[in-house]
Amino acid sequence: MKKNPWVMLFLLLFVFVSLFAFLLGTSVISLFGGREPSLRVMPRNSIMHLKLEGVIMDGEKFLKTLKKYREEKSIKAFVIEVNSPGGVVGPSQEIYEELNRTRTEFKKPVVAVSPGMIASGAFYAAMGADKLIVAPGAMVGSIGVIMEFANLEKLYDWAKVTRFTINTGKYKDSGAEYRAMRDDERQLFQDMINEVWEQFKEAVAKGRNMKYDDVQAYADGRVMTGASAVKIGFADEVGTVDHAFKVAADLAGIEKYEIFDIPKKRPGLFDLISGSDDEDAFSQLAGKMKGQVGDHLLNQVLRADLMNQPLFLLPGYWPH
Repeated sequence: MKKNPWVMLFLLLFVFVSLFAFLLGTSVISLFGGREPSLRVMPRNSIMHLKLEGVIMDGEKFLKTLKKYREEKSIKAFVIEVNSPGGVVGPSQEIYEELNRTRTEFKKPVVAVSPGMIASGAFYAAMGADKLIVAPGAMVGSIGVIMEFANLEKLYDWAKVTRFTINTGKYKDSGAEYRAMRDDERQLFQDMINEVWEQFKEAVAKGRNMKYDDVQAYADGRVMTGASAVKIGFADEVGTVDHAFKVAADLAGIEKYEIFDIPKKRPGLFDLISGSDDEDAFSQLAGKMKGQVGDHLLNQVLRADLMNQPLFLLPGYWPH
């Protein structure tokens, strides 16, 4: 029997359209964030494993996850693995408060552990935990506050650019980059970060059950090893992440437990363009893809995204 060429053409066209639709659907899923992680059955006695990594810019993703899973009955405790130099004051304090609420109001033990770096704002946040476990060589501490400003007055003169403002008070443009800072403005900012510094020291004294004067003796921004931190009372013991889970299980009163990690969703193009919580690489890529090369270079050279605000940040550490 002779085959009808129109039927063959129709079949080929059908196959082509079906294949195109499949590929398009896959691309759209990838474009807007990848596939959702498959549902997992949460074991009855689970210990939640959360990570606090990189510079703390807003902490939104971390806090959202913490608040969601502390409501779960199957979650008996939390282990917070920290590898961070600190970050912005407000989010660091918010994480501290919510960790404290998790263990006091929700009665879920919280153990913080750092195999590498737990400094400044990250150290502040960890004061909300029941226990702090560190690697012997981890970088710990850095109790202090820093603000950085830039005076670009000479650069503007070179570029023949004149900047001016119209404001309602002498402090409204304090910290502006187009002029030198006055002495009274410098004192204003110093008083502000001194107040935040006091909040930091009080949180450490409360979280570590130490005398204020003992905390004050080390609250000069210095960084110490994990072993030294244990000796002076800034951490409970030297140990590993695995050991932290055993400590959390003991605090929760359970012998057998499962470690529960959140499956990661594959990032899509939309995620990269919109930015990713507390992840410098995604933020930089987003800036480039949006055509914000100038802003990206400005942040690289002048660290403009972290200027003119108080920071709990490890000395000498600035994200690249």
